[in-house]
Amino acid sequence: MRIEEQKYFEKGLEYVIRSAAEEDAKELSRLRLQIDVETENLDRESGEGYLDEAAFRGLIKADTEKSRNLFLVAAADGMLVGFSRCEGSELKRLSHKVEFGVCVLKDYWGHQIGKKLLERSIFWADNNEIKKMALSVLETNETALHLYKKLGFRTEGVLRKDKLLSDGKFYDTIVMGRINLK
Repeated sequence: MRIEEQKYFEKGLEYVIRSAAEEDAKELSRLRLQIDVETENLDRESGEGYLDEAAFRGLIKADTEKSRNLFLVAAADGMLVGFSRCEGSELKRLSHKVEFGVCVLKDYWGHQIGKKLLERSIFWADNNEIKKMALSVLETNETALHLYKKLGFRTEGVLRKDKLLSDGKFYDTIVMGRINLK
């Protein structure tokens, strides 16, 4: 599915949030690799689960055609600096919910980009008969945990010792959900 482009200005940075286009595929492949190097908050290490330009092109095309999927990008300074996805299911018993994920280049943290991507996704979900948004977050990602709680997500469970990070220690994953009762 697609949404209307929206402009933002936060802490001296002007950026746009819009639906991903197939022309973004090459840059998204590069962006994802860079973000994987910059943070351990995601499920994969650098280079794991690599998606090349063709894979991103197919993903964007499929997400655009599916009413339960939404692929957004954030652009600033003439390049993509972040993206998010909501992925739904075609299975009838799961068709009321989507899984949400987001990532932003470290140099652009603090400009509310992740928050705006999430807010746009919530608005889309609430206006497209999606009753639940679900996500998972690493226990050490306090900024994200605070944001999710502020935007109505509640802890639904904890996956103990779920992730092994580069320090050799195991960390919990917090499973969260937001219910739309409209």
